[in-house]
Amino acid sequence: MSLFDPAAHEALTTSRWDDTRAQLMIEQITTRTAEAYEAGRFWPRHALDRYGSPSSRDKGLWIGAAGVLWALDRLGSGIGEAGVYDAYLNDPDSPGSTGLMTGELGVVLVSWRLAPTARKAGRIAELIQANLASPSHELFNGAPGGMLAALHLYEATGESRWRELWLQCADAMWEQFRVDPEIGHRIWIQYRRGRMLRSIGAGHGFASNVRSLLRGETLLPAARAQEVQQAATQTAVALACEQDGLVNWPTAADTYWAQQFPSRVQWCHGAPGLITSLWSLPREERLDDLLRRAGELIWTAGPLRKGSGLCHGTSGNGFAFLALHRRFGEDLWIDRAHAFAAHAIEQLHATDPRYSLWTGDLGVALYLDSCLHGFEGIPSFDTL
Repeated sequence: MSLFDPAAHEALTTSRWDDTRAQLMIEQITTRTAEAYEAGRFWPRHALDRYGSPSSRDKGLWIGAAGVLWALDRLGSGIGEAGVYDAYLNDPDSPGSTGLMTGELGVVLVSWRLAPTARKAGRIAELIQANLASPSHELFNGAPGGMLAALHLYEATGESRWRELWLQCADAMWEQFRVDPEIGHRIWIQYRRGRMLRSIGAGHGFASNVRSLLRGETLLPAARAQEVQQAATQTAVALACEQDGLVNWPTAADTYWAQQFPSRVQWCHGAPGLITSLWSLPREERLDDLLRRAGELIWTAGPLRKGSGLCHGTSGNGFAFLALHRRFGEDLWIDRAHAFAAHAIEQLHATDPRYSLWTGDLGVALYLDSCLHGFEGIPSFDTL
């Protein structure tokens, strides 16, 4: 099986990285996004963002208004909370969903971040508890997203209740991070859309689950933190696929699902998400080698034809280069991050505005900002 599909990628632009051009693009994105805001209606759904509810005005963190409002605030062009949480409660994108990326948790988390109240904090705590019982075991729904919310609140307030909630999530995640008899190493099982699978990527499985644990590892007892690090390293090494000096990871550890969904090179599935999730693991020769060669795969494959965004676009892949620079300190990775950023700018010029964080223009703006000012992690995942 090929490590990537060449048809999913395109040749890198000949445009060069330029600090001034990048800053101007950030300002252009934030200005046109703020100007497109409609009070009470937020932003229209792009034609390519056909997920979940048929609503044309999403409120969620992933492709909806909450993500847009958070990103604008992060980039210094905020328009406030704008009533997004009340709007979600009146007309939820995904009724009954307690999850971080597409459910109520992400919306109330952003709402609290922009306009904190005790009521919102109390609801966040309730939703974190609700996610503990979810069998999804992935970022979009379940304890991994809940523990990120708990950590964000703890880092913002220092209140012990958020630390305790994070530790409850960490205990639940560790208990489900079990040695699989087929692969001989620890992995999670997800129950998604009526099916069971062992997803590997950052969007829905192993990679982002590990990141959720690593983000708060200083809160863990030292022995448990070391167990997490060692287990994550062993599983990542065991599941890596190597070919012609390059490395990628399949979409799932299940042979059937891996065949149904061929290997991809994007943040949600494949090497970019593995790199941005695992970059902070302790240095280890075999892991270092795999991560470097996974970076080579991203560079060899080239930018994604799907677009410029974070989840499955050029900016998400470019973040992997920033993470590799953070791990290894080698200028090569910054140069490649800049090259992908220049390409993302070209892609933006060729497309209509797309008002979302994870699939649209604001994700690109945050990537450009990271290229200018330094890598702090994946937006809304590592930072809030």
